[in-house]
Amino acid sequence: MNFDRVQAQTSAVRLAEGRDRLARAVTVQAHDWSPAQQEMLATVATPPGDIAGVIQRLKAVQKILDSLPPSPGTNRVAAFNTLYLTITEEVAASLDGPDVTDPDWLETLDVEFARLYFEALGAWGVAGANPADAWEVLFRRAQDDSVTLMDAAVLGVNAHINHDLALAVVATWQRRGYPGDGPQHPDYLLVNKIFYREIPPLRRRFATAWQLEIDRCVGDLDDWSQRILVRTTRALAWEQAEVLWHLRDKPADLAQALLVLDRASACAGETLLTGTTLLKAVWLTATAWGKRLFRRR
Repeated sequence: MNFDRVQAQTSAVRLAEGRDRLARAVTVQAHDWSPAQQEMLATVATPPGDIAGVIQRLKAVQKILDSLPPSPGTNRVAAFNTLYLTITEEVAASLDGPDVTDPDWLETLDVEFARLYFEALGAWGVAGANPADAWEVLFRRAQDDSVTLMDAAVLGVNAHINHDLALAVVATWQRRGYPGDGPQHPDYLLVNKIFYREIPPLRRRFATAWQLEIDRCVGDLDDWSQRILVRTTRALAWEQAEVLWHLRDKPADLAQALLVLDRASACAGETLLTGTTLLKAVWLTATAWGKRLFRRR
């Protein structure tokens, strides 16, 4: 595997420029979690040790977010947190099921995945501790009621899957050993099925009246396209994790790869806000940019 650092550096610059061109104006820009900044920082300060701790922490974060502007229960980050909590509860319920090969591995992945989200929450509004650009796209719009709740939830999914998931997989390998496409990979894919089951009702919960009307008109087409989207983006995250794993002993290359991954995810997030008609196709196209910096031979 060869890593083209020059191409990665060029991609990072172009992605930053592209995000600036795509960025939509923020009606009300948030800069921290006021008036509950200290409560939020205290809640996410210590990473959970198991999936039960993740769920407990997500519920505490939900309570805080639901109290924040623009009005109780309408904070845009709260929309994503609701979705994330639901998915995590389903993962926890599946750990003892017959479809899971290595429950300890899957739980470790869930904990590492959540840790990145909590770290991002804890970095927002703290001097010198800015969260990843992918999360900043959502966080600064936390109070922007021109962004629909559904779009806000999608922004969170974008940051968490297209940026955090590959890092969480690498962290899990560091703790549990690198299995390649071993017996743990089907457990990773099991989460896709949970997404397939939970995303449609959650999407309709956040949808506006006209979005619900479109949903009725297209029937199952939206659900089918979202299954394709989930499968593709999570497969890409696994591939990106493999590349990051092989770069772990090359700090300069790893840092550059992480920068491009973050900027590609942020650029995809801004793209998601430009419209909903071709949203999923554009998301797939945008997140594929990050893959271009990896060359396998």
